[in-house]
Amino acid sequence: MAATSSSYPPPPPYYKLYKDYLEDPESAPKPPPPIEGSYQLYGATYTTDDVLPSLEDQGVRQLYPKGPNIDFKKELRSLNRELQLHILELADVLVERPSQYARRVEDVSLIFKNLHHLLNSLRPHQARATLIHILELQIQRRKQAVEDIKRRREVAQRLLKESLQISDGRLP
Repeated sequence: MAATSSSYPPPPPYYKLYKDYLEDPESAPKPPPPIEGSYQLYGATYTTDDVLPSLEDQGVRQLYPKGPNIDFKKELRSLNRELQLHILELADVLVERPSQYARRVEDVSLIFKNLHHLLNSLRPHQARATLIHILELQIQRRKQAVEDIKRRREVAQRLLKESLQISDGRLP
């Protein structure tokens, strides 16, 4: 009862598993292995496979061509133009025939789902390009640091040489 009502409750009982950790680090229990495959979390089933499901798997009609050689720029522009057209048509329908807007909203939703899927399929390329950019910046910073160190070394060597000449009595 005191543990539940105090402002600083005692730690959970499994901390005792680590009592000899400082003397013997191997005495601590090993962490659980990583999860592979599918697992349940809060009632939903998830998988550790990092695969983007196709639109057909999600029950959505695909508006752009299928295959590995998709021109993303062209298809995104095409879907964007189509989205603009459908939004204008939706506005017209809302003004002229408000009771018939549901089909237009479904069309706009379908275009948005296709745009979203196309953009998500570009995520691995974006991640790779971002990583390359970060690594290039790191290389550039390290090269600048090396050049700065070389320049400072040369200045230090020159000052040391001048101080040795002054201490020998030979002025430059």
